[in-house]
Amino acid sequence: MTLQSDVKNVFNLTGRLGQAIDGFQPRQGQTDMAIAIAQTIEEGGALVVEAGTGVGKTFSYLVPTLLSGTRCLISTATKTLQDQLFGRDLPLLVNVLGLPTRIALLKGRSSYLCLHRMDSARQGAIASDKISLRTIGLIEKWALTTVAGDLAELSGLDERSPVIPLITSTRENCLGSPCPKFRSCHVNQARRDALAADIVVINHHLFFADLVVRESGMAELLPSVNTVIFDEAHQLNEIGVQFLGEFLATGQIIECARDVLATGLRLARGLADWQQVAAELEFAGRELRLAVGNANAGSKLRWTNRAPDGVNEGMWNDALEAVQLACDQAANALDTVSEIAPDFDRLAQRIRDIGSRAVHFRSACSVGSVRWLEVGGQIRLVQSPLDIATAVREKMLGPSNAESNKRSWVFTSATLGEDKLLTWFTEPCGLTDARILTVGSPFNYSVQACLFVPRNLPNPSEANHCKAVAALVASSATTIGGRTLVLTTTLRALREITEDLQRHFNGSQQIEILAQGQQTKRELMARFRQGSMDGMRGCILVASASFWEGVDVPGDALQLVFIDKLPFPPPSDPMVEARCLRLEQTGRSPFSDYSLPEAAVALKQGAGRLIRMESDRGILVVCDGRLAKMGYGRRLIAALPPMKRITSDAGFSDALIQLTKFSTTDLHLA
Repeated sequence: MTLQSDVKNVFNLTGRLGQAIDGFQPRQGQTDMAIAIAQTIEEGGALVVEAGTGVGKTFSYLVPTLLSGTRCLISTATKTLQDQLFGRDLPLLVNVLGLPTRIALLKGRSSYLCLHRMDSARQGAIASDKISLRTIGLIEKWALTTVAGDLAELSGLDERSPVIPLITSTRENCLGSPCPKFRSCHVNQARRDALAADIVVINHHLFFADLVVRESGMAELLPSVNTVIFDEAHQLNEIGVQFLGEFLATGQIIECARDVLATGLRLARGLADWQQVAAELEFAGRELRLAVGNANAGSKLRWTNRAPDGVNEGMWNDALEAVQLACDQAANALDTVSEIAPDFDRLAQRIRDIGSRAVHFRSACSVGSVRWLEVGGQIRLVQSPLDIATAVREKMLGPSNAESNKRSWVFTSATLGEDKLLTWFTEPCGLTDARILTVGSPFNYSVQACLFVPRNLPNPSEANHCKAVAALVASSATTIGGRTLVLTTTLRALREITEDLQRHFNGSQQIEILAQGQQTKRELMARFRQGSMDGMRGCILVASASFWEGVDVPGDALQLVFIDKLPFPPPSDPMVEARCLRLEQTGRSPFSDYSLPEAAVALKQGAGRLIRMESDRGILVVCDGRLAKMGYGRRLIAALPPMKRITSDAGFSDALIQLTKFSTTDLHLA
């Protein structure tokens, strides 16, 4: 039997999944996707699969991968999905299929405890406060029992804790083989496990970091892999360009200066004037920041000439040259004591790297890249390619040797585009020659969901738009007792809508307002999923950015999703501007070929938060009249699931009332 026929049999009602998993029901889309992946594993090449919400794409790629018996690399966009695959889905299927498959989990350095840095963490400047000392004590106690050293095991550790950089390593500050803890290093153990495994679960950040610097151990792993699967592939391009470019932050310079001072005084006191060396390095970093002047915090300055827009060219280049000279002097001082401890070698290399980046940013921007300056308390100099197409063709799919041609590449996500060729994804990722498969969602959206576009709200460009959105959210959420997610396109809208809702529900015993930034995403989602259970208040969650995707709230806790306005990319963003300019230069329309597809995909991702299983019922409200009035609105609506349209305020009120009558498992909005 072929792999394709084996896969088909597994997904039959009488197959191994149906026999072993209670409630398993065959889905044609899931089976079609699994068979297509099996064919790709057998024949090689690249396959791009858009699998709608509810298809069960995880099993669709895991089953053929496991049955093939070949080595596989699975890359995800988030550590959360990594942990789910490694801790739940893969062990379940390995057991169901009865296979002797070895699996491993590999994350980046920042996910693992560094034993050497933990030993000196209490000496860190930040450890002087009681909260940090208590956190370090918790970590030290856990370190005695952990096997993997994965910080995700520590449920009491806040992912935003300032202690984490003190007890983890980076490529720059890792001592490598001279480290006294090298033999027991958790990072090295994870890499050894990965090299011995049949299936390795990684993330996109790690994949691209290794593609650039060949540092994570992937350089040894990838050549032995037959199949590479990218789940949550819609994030691949934006993650990839972060690693394929260059950046320099003044915070890096100042951090290096402090590390020079601390390391010099600890290991080589009196052998150099460490205070002077560190002071000159820190001064150079601060002068570079001052050269920018009073640019607004949070802004991105275009950088098409020798200096960013609005920055004095002479002062800017003098400041960059001063950074280079300070780095050279600091590295030379460290070289004089390099034989005392390996810490000095790594620190010198780290500082030389910063100096070389300062030299790079004094030269012209590379062709096919865009350069800009991010302004905040510190500044960040960035140069990035416009997409990852060249890197994918040359470094992943490009080699012409027979081994590379036999390798299979699978890219999948619930949202990869708005046309049949999925060009939103395939063009920037260099996959225009890949096989394309689109698998629709099994959900009955015309029964389960409604779309409402209010026609009496102010235009999104008007000052009172956010206030009007907040008022509509407040009245709607009051009707259904919370159960509402508000997705905003900007942080300003997030702040204004949250403040209006907090004022409206101040002292309310019925509705609790949750807002992104008040707690970690994990804590916010845990509270939101609770909803009004056990006598608790119903919830309205207002969020932006990462909450547009990866939010999974099935059941009654979420039945109403608001989107404040159409999510067009900001035209003033340097990356957006450069991509639009490139399209213009080739005779294409920046609006039709870039802005509209970007908005369509983002809108589709936001709408995907509403219906998560067959029994869910809910309403999507897009608070932007352009969706109903403008000609391009039809194209955006066509990209959404086929929801029933609500065309009046009265119809919306009726639909809200229906949501209060029955549980979501019995309600039929249609």
